[in-house]
Amino acid sequence: MVEIRWHSRAGQGAVTGAKGLGDVVSTTGKQVQAFALYGSAKRGAAMRAYNRIDDEQIINHEKFMNPDFVLVIDPALAFTDNITENDKPTTQYIITTHTDKEALLAGIPSLQDKSDRVFVVDCMQISMDTIGRAVPNAPMLGAFIKQSGMFELDYFLDRMKKVLSKFPQKIIDSNMQAITRAYNEVK
Repeated sequence: MVEIRWHSRAGQGAVTGAKGLGDVVSTTGKQVQAFALYGSAKRGAAMRAYNRIDDEQIINHEKFMNPDFVLVIDPALAFTDNITENDKPTTQYIITTHTDKEALLAGIPSLQDKSDRVFVVDCMQISMDTIGRAVPNAPMLGAFIKQSGMFELDYFLDRMKKVLSKFPQKIIDSNMQAITRAYNEVK
């Protein structure tokens, strides 16, 4: 089973990102869960979203997990939230930041011994450049697809277009650009 934990603030699209990933995964015949845990439901409040992906039926509905991937789409939460909580020796971290990896690691002692499993990408800037506002979920999906190797980029983009089909073409195109750019820029 692959478990993914998203760290975000309400309004940044983590729930939508988790559900979008779940929609794409469901087209492959795999079983998937996408859910969120809210403290306060106010825009800007810290929150977490989750995915579970498996070949077998998923009967675990607990919020607690030992994530294979931790996706941090709000840069400040990398410093203020316990992003290494219940991690495994193989957990990979994808963190949105405008700084380079070394600067990020210098500020987060709990990640310093995991540097080979930490990847950075500026999802905020990518979303501003492509979508026109700070909704970093689409770029984070691109970075996740690259690091996880779960899908080929073209396959994911094709399936994600279907997920977004209820939106105007301009929104679909900008999200595809954001996903592709993050896929290419994650380091």
